[in-house]
Amino acid sequence: MPERKFKQHSRQRAPAVPMQPVIDPAAWTASDLANDQGWVHELSELDISELDGLVDTISCRIKDILEIKKSDIDLPKLAPRLKRIAKDVLDGRGLALIRGVPVDRYSRLESAIAFWCIGGFFGDPVSQNSKGHLLGHVQDLGGTTLKNPNNRGYQTHEGLPYHCDSCDVVVLLCLHPSKSGGESTVVSSLNIYNEILKRNPAAAAALSEAIYRDRRNEIPEGRDPWFQLPVFNFHQEFMTVSWQGGYIRSAARFDELPPHSQDLKDGLDLFNELANELSYSMDFKPGDIQILHNHVTVHSRTAFEEYPEIERKRHLLRLWLATPEGRPLSTAYANRYGDLKPGVRPAGGIIVPGTVFKAPLSAE
Repeated sequence: MPERKFKQHSRQRAPAVPMQPVIDPAAWTASDLANDQGWVHELSELDISELDGLVDTISCRIKDILEIKKSDIDLPKLAPRLKRIAKDVLDGRGLALIRGVPVDRYSRLESAIAFWCIGGFFGDPVSQNSKGHLLGHVQDLGGTTLKNPNNRGYQTHEGLPYHCDSCDVVVLLCLHPSKSGGESTVVSSLNIYNEILKRNPAAAAALSEAIYRDRRNEIPEGRDPWFQLPVFNFHQEFMTVSWQGGYIRSAARFDELPPHSQDLKDGLDLFNELANELSYSMDFKPGDIQILHNHVTVHSRTAFEEYPEIERKRHLLRLWLATPEGRPLSTAYANRYGDLKPGVRPAGGIIVPGTVFKAPLSAE
């Protein structure tokens, strides 16, 4: 299949100013995505052939994904295309969908190699949980529910609230879709901000203040079980949005923390309302890779029904990535993490005492 001509999103960025509408290529609407599919990229036969060669070479000599070095990722023809897509994710729309990774004929290790190597063009893997997983698995583990603060949405079949992850970029590879449901929905969080500013400026101001959030028992050494971070952040003339509504609301379980103001309550409700109103939906097909820039998008998932056969159950691989050259982040983002060395980007995933990095090929 011939490569679709890459089209950079044309909207220009203006300096972001608090309590003013944001003009940014990532402030898109659902109709923008529907009318301009330049963010969807189908791998060509030549792309897949080159990827096959890389997977064959690497799989012959490794047993652990963490053995792969950046110098091993040799994709002379596909690499320039992936770099253009990465630029659009970081500096343009803030999302992309790559289709056609041949997971149906790859082993689990081969699929993970292809995914890891493609992900390397978008950033550096960071820990996704207290277990130190650099390669994650989005899979219903059975019997888990979000009502338990020790559980995570990616371990359930439940619908997920809109959120962004504790990293710069999140990447998902579909190995097996669900029998029904499991639809992915995405929204420009910058567009949500503009709408809140228009409809309820007091709520926009409240969401721009430091807000307590629950760590959900993933606590860095020497830190409280909560931290503070605004939803709407402005730094070096860029805007970033950090939305974890469930974690903000669940911080109320700590008696030490102050109650939410009415403006903040209104803002939390309006953000959710607008996320549903402004969202764009897409299905996952086997071999799809979805890439989302967490600082300018939020995402969700509908509840899903599984196939009865174990080998057909819904299964996505996941990467959390840090992008050293990414959108500027305010110092407030460092509150999410433990002690950071000077110059270290505060998007380093989840680190707790005793964390050991690993890349398991199945859910643990």
